[in-house]
Parts: sequence; structure tokens; C-alpha cells
Amino acid sequence: MATALYSEVWDLDVFFEGGSSSGDFAVHIDQTKQLIDEFIALTEGWQPSSAEQDQQTLLNLIGKFEGTTKKLRQAGAFVSCLEAQNMADSKANELRAAVTVLSAGFQNALTDFDEKLAGFSDEDWKQLLQADGLSELEFVLTERRERAAEKLSKQEESLINALGIDGYHSWGQMYDVIVGKIRIPFSDKGQEQLLSVGQAANKFSSPERSVRKNVFKEWENAWDKEQDYLAKTLNHLAGFRLNVYKMRGWDDVLKEPLEINRMKKETLDAMWGVISKNKQPLVKFLNRKASLLGLEKLSWYDLDAPLGSTETKVPYQEGAEFILDHFSKFGGEMTSFSKMAFENKWIEAEDRPGKRPGGFHTYFPESSQSRIFMTYSGTPSNVSTLAHELGHGFHTYAMKDLHPLNRNYSMNVAETASTFAEMIVADAAVKNAATEEEKLALLEDKIQRSVALLMNIHARFLFETSFYNERKNGMVSGRRLNELMLNAQKEAYANALDEYHPSFWSSKLHFYITGVPFYNFPYTFGYLFSLGIYANALEEGKGYEEKYISLLKDTASMTVEDLAMKHLNADLTKPDFWEKAVKLCMDDVEEFLNLTEK
Repeated sequence: MATALYSEVWDLDVFFEGGSSSGDFAVHIDQTKQLIDEFIALTEGWQPSSAEQDQQTLLNLIGKFEGTTKKLRQAGAFVSCLEAQNMADSKANELRAAVTVLSAGFQNALTDFDEKLAGFSDEDWKQLLQADGLSELEFVLTERRERAAEKLSKQEESLINALGIDGYHSWGQMYDVIVGKIRIPFSDKGQEQLLSVGQAANKFSSPERSVRKNVFKEWENAWDKEQDYLAKTLNHLAGFRLNVYKMRGWDDVLKEPLEINRMKKETLDAMWGVISKNKQPLVKFLNRKASLLGLEKLSWYDLDAPLGSTETKVPYQEGAEFILDHFSKFGGEMTSFSKMAFENKWIEAEDRPGKRPGGFHTYFPESSQSRIFMTYSGTPSNVSTLAHELGHGFHTYAMKDLHPLNRNYSMNVAETASTFAEMIVADAAVKNAATEEEKLALLEDKIQRSVALLMNIHARFLFETSFYNERKNGMVSGRRLNELMLNAQKEAYANALDEYHPSFWSSKLHFYITGVPFYNFPYTFGYLFSLGIYANALEEGKGYEEKYISLLKDTASMTVEDLAMKHLNADLTKPDFWEKAVKLCMDDVEEFLNLTEK
């Protein structure tokens, strides 16, 4: 039983008292604006001349960069928390707009800063980096310099950014408008309802197949009705991106997403190659699940169907103690961090109306504190989510002594610590299940993660790759997009399903996100990369934590290939590492098949 009483509501007053009406936060915003103005003036006035003089100017600029980044992130984190804890807080929405304007101004200043870095000769650049305070930032500064050199001039890039506000990004916002108006008809005990997209999606985990099937039929109809608008939106998003790439002289649509994720094409190919060769165990799992549900084959709307009727409820205090107990078997640092988060009210978990759905971790750099948001209703998956977000927090905590510029890890390694923490707890939950039925449900939930990341995400990647290839030659019709998606799903799911979801390209927000292109493969990379690390941890036991922390510290200051070679002695461009990671997924499948043999 739980021995401590942890608060289920976080403390934000420690940062800025008074919530969205905080006078302290208003002062913070003014200070941030002043810092940005100072950074702009210093950058604009910098005319590189001699290495000795430029070293001091660059150190001053980096000092301003660091201070401004901390202020902006502190502000962004606070507003994110305000918006999440109360969706009706209109003042928080106004504050979000203010922070967005400040961020945009800072980004324009950084474009100027990066262009100045790109202006140095290779010889002068090497000399420049020898200064104390600059050598430790060699990777991130050289990365900024090289990326700037591959782009257009400052004026041209600024023009693209300006036109993107009412062009590129507006098409992304148009998607939100279209989806916000979609309603899905649903009949419940003779009562007709109109569900939002989010409400309808929840019905796919209903234990009643008739409910799932009927919702799916209406779901497909609803997206098909908006097909013309959504196809135009997706085409223009891709068209804008392709035109920018063309102006920069970039031929490969994967160039930018791979650079953002600091990884090679060979690594991506090796990962998908291993996944493609190991689909059969997952196909067996899907077929066995179909059999357990009394079906010949699963359809798309059966993928999230629950097995059995066991519903385990875990009170928040017990969930917290369970996490701490099993973290402690791995190492003391992660346990003490998590205990600190529980004791110091860093977690917002209360199940109450008005909160935003989902969960996240955010960091307040000026205060060196994290905050975790979720809604805890007592399900086993809530315990996993809590562990997942604590993993994100521990990743940031492990990097707390590094220079802020060496803490900006990319999306593909962002899920490393979170998935690792979640695996510890998910494994323990399966082993500690009270009944075989409960164990089966927990194991199935765990395998569903592998199905999602090795099949669903693969389908998204295959679709997006083929779509961009066709978009280079002109507009792609909605009907053709359906065909491309159907082909991608059949390949990714190895023809294991009876019915597919051809309009998935229109129903998935990720295809319309403007901030990050190819918002798909980093998820799968992060999942398998974390599993590979987890396999090492299982082999080495409790003493592995120190090595794990060393790896986390390097996640933002080297390529993923160098990271894996340094800390795991693994070559990510070869299949060996990926096979070891995928095997962990398949071990779960094998256990599931054995348990359900009878």
C-alpha cells in the first residue's frame, strides 16, 4: 500500500504567483523583450574582423542567446501549463499570442546570427572555436553554421518566413478549422448524437464490435465528404515546402527531416529494413487477436479493441509507489528525481473537467524545475503515461549541468528516456499481474505499442514518401491520395487486415504539422533506440544507470550515429542494433502467443 500522500495538483505559484493574471509574469515578458532587443542590436552591429575580437563578441552573443532562451522557455512553459490546466482560461490564450510574437522576433534575430557564423572561412572558424567557452559548443555552433550555409540569404529566408505566416502555416491552421467542424453521427440506445472527431476516435476502443464498425463507417464518410478541401490543404502544404527546397537547391525531401534529427539516410534505411523483415510475428499477433475476438481477420477498427473484461483500477498513490519501487531496481538517480517530482508538486494529475486531453512534460530553465501534466483516472495505461512523462523529466534533469545550447536534443532521441522509463513500469506490471486475464490485457496493450510504431508509423512514412514523389509533378487528387494510403497500409501491415483506412491521410493531424516535416519516423527511431538501450540495461543490471545518464547528456551534442557508437558500441547504419531492439518486441509477441495457445 502507498505510504505517502502526494498532491495530484501541481504548484505553479512558485514561478509566477497569480496564474494568468500574474504581475510577476508581465514583468518577465517585458524583461524577455528587452533581452531580445539587446540580442538583435548586438547581432546587427557585429562586423566580423579579427579572430581575437570576434571570439569576445561571439561569447557575448552566446551569453545573450543563453539568457534570452531561458526567459523565453520559462514563459512558454508557464503558458503551456496555464492552457492545459484550464482550457477556458482566455487570458492564457492572450499570453500565448504574446509569447509567440516574442519567439518569432527571436527566430529572425537567430537567422541573422547564423548567417554571420556562415560567413567565416573554415580556417578562421577553427581558430575561433579554440576560445574558452566556445570549444564546448563546437558541435551545436558548427551545426548552425553549416545549416545556414545551405540556406538562402538572410533576406530571402526572412521573406519565406514572412510569406509562410499567411501561406504555409495558414494551410496548417485551415486543417484545424475543417476538422473542428466535422461531426460524426452516432446512435446510442436509440439516441442520435453528433460526435466530435476526438469523441468518435475513442469509440474504436469500445468492446462492442458493432459500435466500432458503425462509427468507422460514419468516420470514413465524414472524411470523404471533406476530401476536396483536405486534399487541397495537403497539396498546398507540400507544394510550399517543395518550392522552398527547390529554391535552396535541395533535391531530397528527406534532407531536412534527417538533418533536424541528426541522422543519416543509411540509418533510416537500416531501421526500416529490419522492421520490414520482422513483420510476421506481428501478423501472427494480429491473427491471434482476431481469433480471440471471434473473427477471421481484424479490420482497422478492431486494432484497438480490448481483450477480456478485466478492468484494473490503480489509485494515484499506489501508482506513484509502484513507479518508485520499480525505478529503484534500476538506479537511485531516476528514483530520487521522481520522488522529488511527487513530493514537490511537480505533477498535475487530478481527474477534473476543463483540463486539456493528453499528457506532456515541460521544463522551467530559470528555476531548474520540471512540470508534468496528465489526467490520472486509475487505468494501468495511466501508470505507464506517468512513468513516460517522468522519463522525459529525468532526461532534462540529467542534462541540468550542461550549457543550455547543449541541451536541445532532437525529436528522435526525445523519446529515449520516456520510453525507457515506461518499459520498466510496463514490464513490471505484466510480471505483477494478479490474474492471467489481467496479464494478457497488459501484455496486449504493450504489444499494441509495437504494432503502432512498427506498422502504423511505417504506413505513414511509406505514404508520405510516395505522396511527395508524385507532388513534385503536380497536384495529387483526393482519390489518388486514398490509393497511396491504401497501398502503404497494405505493405506496412503485411496484408494482415480485412478492411483498411484509406482516408487516414485526411484524419491524421501529423501530415498537416508545419513545424516538422515527416512527423513519423522519429517516433519509431526513438522507440527502438530506447529498446536497444533497455536491452543493455537488462543485461548489465543496476550498475547501468551511470552509463545511461552519460548517454542522455550527449543526446544534444552529437549525431545519433556517434551517440550510439560512443555509448553502445553500435553502428546504427547496420542492421545488428535494430534486430536486437526488434527482438524485444517479438519476445512479447511470443509470450502472448504462448499464453493464448489454448
